[in-house]
Amino acid sequence: MKKQEVINQWIKIFWIFIIGSLIGYIVEMMVGFVQNGHFVSRQGLLFGPFAQVYGLGILAYYFIVPKIKGSYLKIFLVTMLLGGIVEYLCSYFQEILFGTISWDYSHLWFNINGRTSLLHCTYWGIGGILFMKYIIPLINKIEKIIKNNYFRTITALFAIFMLFNIIVSSMAAIRQEERKNEIAASSNIDIFFDKYYSDEIMDKIYENKIEIKR
Repeated sequence: MKKQEVINQWIKIFWIFIIGSLIGYIVEMMVGFVQNGHFVSRQGLLFGPFAQVYGLGILAYYFIVPKIKGSYLKIFLVTMLLGGIVEYLCSYFQEILFGTISWDYSHLWFNINGRTSLLHCTYWGIGGILFMKYIIPLINKIEKIIKNNYFRTITALFAIFMLFNIIVSSMAAIRQEERKNEIAASSNIDIFFDKYYSDEIMDKIYENKIEIKR
């Protein structure tokens, strides 16, 4: 594969992740409103309306769904399993890295360690069908503008922002975990996060997170 083709592929992967994260945020906000009667913050990063578990899920769809040959039932079953695996792993690594989880399905039938459930796997399966019908055509439109220099510049700037966003969000979450374990600030970076991303601010941004005792 030529260098230019590799770059184009990475640009496409980046925007698929962003589209999935935005769609996920909108879905989560709607679900939260129906469940609580008011909007509850469901963002996964400090800055911007992103729910990255959905971005990862749609990326998994992108690599797998086009290779599925057969009926919508087959797509449903494969993406049902695929989405459940992504959801489980995201919950697992969030707990390992930050000492929190953002969902707990232990009250539902047929759940796996509260990290995913048959019901939510069903949602992922429906999402796989919608992905095939509506998102793939959108991805095809992205392919047509990837070669545009302005689009490449926007992508580069946005990618830098997202990298910064992910790094700062992770550091703030790790520092909050340290505070929970009564670990004193040992650097200016720790002091910065203690001042500008206190527990009160973090809990407001991540309203739906649940702290896990370890």
